[in-house]
Amino acid sequence: MTLFRRFFSVALAASLLTTAIAQDAKLKIATVDMQELFKQYYRTAEAQKQINVERARIQKDNNERLARIRELETNLGNLKKQIEDPAINDSKKQELFKDWQMQQQEGIALDRERREFLQRRNQALNEKMVQRMKGILEEIRKLVEEQAKTDDYDYVFDKSGLSTSQVPILLYTKDATDVTAGLLKDLNKDAPAESETSEEEEAPMEDPAPAEDSAPTE
Repeated sequence: MTLFRRFFSVALAASLLTTAIAQDAKLKIATVDMQELFKQYYRTAEAQKQINVERARIQKDNNERLARIRELETNLGNLKKQIEDPAINDSKKQELFKDWQMQQQEGIALDRERREFLQRRNQALNEKMVQRMKGILEEIRKLVEEQAKTDDYDYVFDKSGLSTSQVPILLYTKDATDVTAGLLKDLNKDAPAESETSEEEEAPMEDPAPAEDSAPTE
């Protein structure tokens, strides 16, 4: 389960579901699919595109660091062959061995720095993603609340919410109106033309894919 899905299942279940208290008057109840609103909202697609750009930038920086480490690995391999060459005298071998040690230490330091860089950047990206999601969810929640007040609903239940056992919280409602389609139309009324749905943009936001993280072989 991705970071966004974990956050989603907790945040949605806590934010929109209120236990109905029995009343003599008939209650006016509506349902909404918050996951669908979040998925289809054009601002979610825009956020996903920005996250993908940031993820690609992290991967590019990591690849540049790996290229230098691979270059050192090649040099270390060549130096090792020369050190093992019986035709080279001991004095020259000692010089080559010192060079080998220096480059090996440089490679270890560069790889440690690269790993720390990945950890920092991926953590920052995770935090940015969570904050963007919280902002979008809060915007949607406010719209749901405004619509409920306008249409005089007593309760609006999120039909996509899950319990801690991953069972739908809302199993049945009598005479409930689903307001998802109307809310989605309102959310996307100001969407720029280029944000109209494509398969890539409709994909839910996911954790940043970890950049390649392989240690030097030497």
